[in-house]
Amino acid sequence: MGDADGSEQRIVDGRAWSDFCDALKSAGAVVLDDAAPADPLTRAEGFRYLTRLTRAAFETLVEASDPQAPELRRTAHETIKMGLDNPDNIYQSAPIHGSCRYRITGVRGTVHYLGFGTQKGGYGSTGSLQTTGYLEGRDLELRGDGSFEIAVSAEPQPGNWLRMEPESRMLIVRQTRLDHAREVPAQIRIERVDGPHRPRRFSPAQLERSLAGAAAFVHGCARLFAGWAGDFQKHANRLPRFDPEKALRAGGDPNIAYFHSYWKLAPDEALVIEATPPKCDYWNFQLANHWLESLDYRYDRIHLNPFTAKLRADGSVRVVVAHSDPGVENWLDTCGHAQGTMCWRWVGAAEFPEPQTRLVRRAELRGE
Repeated sequence: MGDADGSEQRIVDGRAWSDFCDALKSAGAVVLDDAAPADPLTRAEGFRYLTRLTRAAFETLVEASDPQAPELRRTAHETIKMGLDNPDNIYQSAPIHGSCRYRITGVRGTVHYLGFGTQKGGYGSTGSLQTTGYLEGRDLELRGDGSFEIAVSAEPQPGNWLRMEPESRMLIVRQTRLDHAREVPAQIRIERVDGPHRPRRFSPAQLERSLAGAAAFVHGCARLFAGWAGDFQKHANRLPRFDPEKALRAGGDPNIAYFHSYWKLAPDEALVIEATPPKCDYWNFQLANHWLESLDYRYDRIHLNPFTAKLRADGSVRVVVAHSDPGVENWLDTCGHAQGTMCWRWVGAAEFPEPQTRLVRRAELRGE
């Protein structure tokens, strides 16, 4: 075969690799931008963030990029984080193509919430991940043993059907847990049904495209969410609702009302947040760093949900964000950070009350 587009020569002489390295290096400008905090911890987390995005890009765009043989992978998890990832979620994704047809099979498990979505675009290509179809676990037709089957296609199908558009390129699965220790995750797999479930043979052209896509993803994702962090700083220590359309364009769950913002505390300050949860499927609140990465929920108390929070007798909840334990209920740890981002979610709610915030001296908390 010929090398019409020059990919073979660019691989052989190393230009494709050099272009990738140069593009990846340029992503460092996001971390060094004047709008980002310049303290050593934020800078270090920023550069670590770029390595994490690079790992995610390699997994999704180099190793698992063929929609002819999609496999579900966890590309956002305890050590790869982006876009205010939810600590209660198990995120899975797989490459798909709107011209193909797929079948998802699995067993429901006992996770509190399960959702399947198809998306188009990409952080590295269009700067967005727009939802093209969505199916909630509560709408699934289940067999007696809890197993299910979902048709994924652009054309309507009987039974469980997840819609695609011709431009759909990704399947996203969200599994949300209230009690992480007890809930059993759903077991899920996807296969192509309109042709052989087999990837195309590896080629120089494929590698060149994958490397270029990986570098674009790292830069595009970092730039997008750094821009969000800059916007959030304009209403620091408050929690206004995030633009729903903007959330959807970035791949947000259409059933969630997001309240994104920024927090910033002096050493002797605490942020008190109060809300009365409406009738809803689920809610949570979390802390994250400047780069919209959740703080390390494996070892520190940085988020709350209806299972872990202590509610008042009237059904309201008070959350306290402070640098050390003030000896009150629902304290969340800043984990050595002076500032960062935060998110409150109402999931499946008919109304979306804005959580109320106030900045106090830490010493005042015990007297309240």
